[in-house]
Amino acid sequence: MLILLFLAACFLACTNGANDNFKGVASLYGSDTTSFRTALGWGTATTLAGSITAIFLAGELMKKFSGKGLVLDALTQSQHFLLAVALGAGLTVLLATRFGFPISTTHGLTGALVGAGLAGGDHTVNFGALGKSFVQPLLLSPVLAVGAGALVYLVLKAARLAPDHRTRTLDTFHLLSGGAVGFARGLNDTPKIAAMLLVAQALDIRWGLIAVAVTMAIGGLLNARRVAETMAHKITGMNPGQGFAANVATAVLVITASWNALPVSTTHVSVGALVGIGITTRQAHWKAVGQIVLSWIITLPCAAALAALAALALSFL
Repeated sequence: MLILLFLAACFLACTNGANDNFKGVASLYGSDTTSFRTALGWGTATTLAGSITAIFLAGELMKKFSGKGLVLDALTQSQHFLLAVALGAGLTVLLATRFGFPISTTHGLTGALVGAGLAGGDHTVNFGALGKSFVQPLLLSPVLAVGAGALVYLVLKAARLAPDHRTRTLDTFHLLSGGAVGFARGLNDTPKIAAMLLVAQALDIRWGLIAVAVTMAIGGLLNARRVAETMAHKITGMNPGQGFAANVATAVLVITASWNALPVSTTHVSVGALVGIGITTRQAHWKAVGQIVLSWIITLPCAAALAALAALALSFL
């Protein structure tokens, strides 16, 4: 069971990398600042750096996503429960990646925790904690990101720090801002996935975090293309200055959330920042945005259903 739990966590990390690793560098590709391969390599490297840093800085977020306070403590000590959570969330993210939808692994994990908890019987899920500690930050983050993306762009534009054309200075800062988002994403997401390994006392959690970091990087390198096209070209048209502004807004919000152990979604923040830019420039592609929002709505019940099915199947085994 320990081996299965470890493999399931790595599976979730791999699907997370495929769906999420490119989000911080999508603006580099979308604005033709770099090629797809260069952006992917930079996003992978900086995400890996954030994941390794999470070993030292993200203990509180890891404890939160072990399920304590959300479901009965007896369930959080169950390897069967955590295996069902990993399978439910991982399969949900895999399906979204297959269709090119940038969804939230945070949202998937939350839904899987609820679904696997409900499969354990009545009164196993603390819906008050679900709303306060999980759902509220997830709903608030994209709204804040839309406003932050628009505001940051207008400020940088007024200060002549976000020109419409490429310059050597802008390219440098744009690359650094994409790296900052990748770093923040690794810092924020790695402990959420590794949290389910806390119950596996036979495995040093530091090695668990390293395994998650490595498989997350591999997943992005192998299967990021479809989500990359969505993030770079289907949400809004952008030039280098606009892409830089979106990255600055995303990095600030996600790093702040990680520092305060708030389980926000990097996906929601990065998409929200791009939409904020699109609203300001009137280039937002609303049909694609609507499809993405619909995929977000479906994420939680889909993950809950898959995790519940996995929990029921494991109970028979």
